Amino acid sequence: MSGVSELKIKDKTLSYDTIKIEPFRKNVRKTSPHKHNKYLEFVYFTNATGYHVIDNLKIDITPPMFFVVRKEQIHFWNLTSEPDGFVIIIKKSFLDNCIDIEIKHLLLKISAYTHLTPQDNKTIICLFKLLINENQSKNKNNTIIEGLFKALLGKLLQFKKQKPLINNSIYQKFIELLSAQDKLFNSVEHFADLLNTSPQNLNASCRNECGKSASEVLSDFILSEAKRLLLYTDKTITEIAYSLSFKDNSHFTKYFKRHVGFTPSTYRTNHLS
Repeated sequence: MSGVSELKIKDKTLSYDTIKIEPFRKNVRKTSPHKHNKYLEFVYFTNATGYHVIDNLKIDITPPMFFVVRKEQIHFWNLTSEPDGFVIIIKKSFLDNCIDIEIKHLLLKISAYTHLTPQDNKTIICLFKLLINENQSKNKNNTIIEGLFKALLGKLLQFKKQKPLINNSIYQKFIELLSAQDKLFNSVEHFADLLNTSPQNLNASCRNECGKSASEVLSDFILSEAKRLLLYTDKTITEIAYSLSFKDNSHFTKYFKRHVGFTPSTYRTNHLS
């Protein structure tokens, strides 16, 4: 439309694979309103003054302070002093390849807030520095990165009490239920019943909050658990198939190959060799 400037969409994903951790740029003062449509962004300030606006919510910066900028949220900075802190940018592919289901659960919890005031600043700074060093290493180890990232999320969630800014939706309850299951069932109807809702409502909530169908969300959890069992246990393929509620080895193998591109046996061999 004439006379109306188009909202900027920033994309910082071209120069890295799945996750980026780095110090916050000290030359940043003011940014124009923009959004990120391909990744989740975390910012942790150890020193800074000014304010941050997320979806028209103005938040004064009082370090130590942690900010969450979800995909499609419009935000901008107005900093009045030289900032000191860290930035984490997380692409969807990091979550797709993440073995530890608990990381996704922690990300869901932390994404319910726009900002937090953590309690253990010293440990959090240490974890950020360890993550940067490991991620920049020529021989970086994804297992170490996942472990450090999980520890960081856990520490960040030890914060001064405040109310989440997002309602506890059907989608969030679905994720919490999946994370708490001893045995996963590949059935959206099964989980809809447990949540006292319909498959249609569950599906709509998932699409609204993460852009995926309920069956895709469920599949992500099943595949993450399958990968974890393949890499970190000595269970047979048949035992894994049973623990994930597949009828037999054949059904599990076909399902896994359709989504991952390899049979479970080949996946295990390739990653453990």
